[in-house]
Amino acid sequence: MVASTHWVATASAQAVLERGGNAFDAAAAGAFVLHVVEPHLNGPGGDMTGVFVTADAPSAPRVLMGQGPAPAGATIEHYRAEGLDLVPGSGALAAAVPGAVDAWLLLLRDHGTWDIADVLAYAIGYARDGHPLLGRVSSTISLVAELFRDHWPTSAARWLPDGEAPAPGTLVTNPEYADLLDAVVAAGSGAGSRTEAIDLARATWRERVGAAVEEFVRTPHRHSDGGDHAGVMTAADVAAFEASYEDATTVTFRGYTIAKTGPWGQGPALLAACKILEGFDDAALDPSTELGAHTILEAQKLAMADRDVWYGDPAADDVPLAHLLSEDYAAQRRALITDTASHEVRPGAVAGRPTPTVPILRTEYASSAPIGSLPGAPTGGAAAGVGEPTVPVVEPAYPEPVGRVESPDSPEHTGATRGDTCHIDVVDRWGNMVSATPSGGWLQSSPTVPGLGFCLGTRLQMTWLDEASPSALVPGRRPRTTLTPTLVLRDGEPVIALGSPGGDQQDQWQLLFLLRVLVGGYTPQQAIDAPALHTTSFPGSFWPRTWTPGGATVEDRLGDAVIAGLERRGHVVTRAGDWALGRLSAVTRDPATGMLGAAANPRGAQGYAAGR
Repeated sequence: MVASTHWVATASAQAVLERGGNAFDAAAAGAFVLHVVEPHLNGPGGDMTGVFVTADAPSAPRVLMGQGPAPAGATIEHYRAEGLDLVPGSGALAAAVPGAVDAWLLLLRDHGTWDIADVLAYAIGYARDGHPLLGRVSSTISLVAELFRDHWPTSAARWLPDGEAPAPGTLVTNPEYADLLDAVVAAGSGAGSRTEAIDLARATWRERVGAAVEEFVRTPHRHSDGGDHAGVMTAADVAAFEASYEDATTVTFRGYTIAKTGPWGQGPALLAACKILEGFDDAALDPSTELGAHTILEAQKLAMADRDVWYGDPAADDVPLAHLLSEDYAAQRRALITDTASHEVRPGAVAGRPTPTVPILRTEYASSAPIGSLPGAPTGGAAAGVGEPTVPVVEPAYPEPVGRVESPDSPEHTGATRGDTCHIDVVDRWGNMVSATPSGGWLQSSPTVPGLGFCLGTRLQMTWLDEASPSALVPGRRPRTTLTPTLVLRDGEPVIALGSPGGDQQDQWQLLFLLRVLVGGYTPQQAIDAPALHTTSFPGSFWPRTWTPGGATVEDRLGDAVIAGLERRGHVVTRAGDWALGRLSAVTRDPATGMLGAAANPRGAQGYAAGR
């Protein structure tokens, strides 16, 4: 079974399974296809995280770490010298070292069975021979077209043939990227073993990408702050990164084990919310009721407050994760939830540790003018790359999930749509299971790098130019990513792999799924289809890092009575539309019968689940 955010990726991965490949072969094939067919939501210059189990070790969930670190030249001092108080939301200064491709090749080497040429054939085919352009890709290109023409000529050459954005359905190709993947495959063609071939391919990727990036980013280009800056990434930065594996971070909830990344990702925030909510009766955990929605929103605020002051990628013992996920601490946090909505950021204390510093809180954009006319924003109608990634207020035919909705005076108060990222889940006949969230390197992140056919990501915008923060910008340190896939086990056996795009909302939407399935008895598809909601009452992870005190964004299908009840409790509610929030997908396995299942998101008419 396969479920992903794009039907072509699902079909490609399912084709691998049909031809005898395992879940890891299939996931890698589908992920490389996502780089090609959803270029506005992820790319080869971005990052990914995954969580998986193998059929040989079903009770030992592992994390696939494809999050690159800050380059050696990415220091707080350098960014401040550039006149910045935040890491920009677009441009090469926002780029962490690309990590996604090396991570997928590592997973393929160690746990897959197919040769690299066969796995990459799907992506190479769509890049060289073409694929029909999504309507959302076309609209995204249109929104940043003037920026491309005026400031990013390499992106204009890549995405504006004849000077205009291609129409939806246009057959588009990426021959530069196809050539690069062909070179990667050819590098291992004379190797003595499959393992050696993949390692040679990884080395060639680093060499080709590193050289092209270093040469290109040394020329200043437009960033989201409105200034022109050179990047700091070098070939040595790219060469030094290798993806890796880690043990998953886990907690138990209602008899299930939930597995996530470590605190260099936001994953433990979902675990913290689960521990806070575990102390409530089931009646308080139904997101479709006023009481349940309120309780869940309040628990999320507490979990996110701890995320923003405690999580990061220093030495492991510098993040007090065991304490933050403990039963006693959860009980303390649970006691803070009352009948009314909190409008504060309330991180918890850890004995023997300094009082956490709350990040600077920015409650709104500079004006209610269109995003493109914000002070310091690139001209041309879009602050390209802002958010994950942000586009101006436009209502597409099929609404994308709403990202952060800021203050009532913000240009996004109308429910401005934002793209986000991608997701793929796979389970095979043997019991291998993987959940992965690739992201970054969106076509509007930074200028296209000549010779590569793609651009760099913007993950460093999740760091702070504040030495006291555990998420401070530090060379060689991973930014605290929002990418957060999930694996669920019962009695030592994997039963669900799930995830969602959505930046800061990823774990919030996944929590709704878990509560509905594990507590409410919903099927996975029913849980995905049910009305979604999330809080924006915490500092956002994306530039310009704003928040809405007491903010709650809800789908209108939650119902007038429930929404009115939330407002009476003090929530600052934004209605997002009937089908606007969440892009979840999931696969399932029943250990008792071996029965497999899959579910995908109907919002946007793009996600797809398949299997047999």
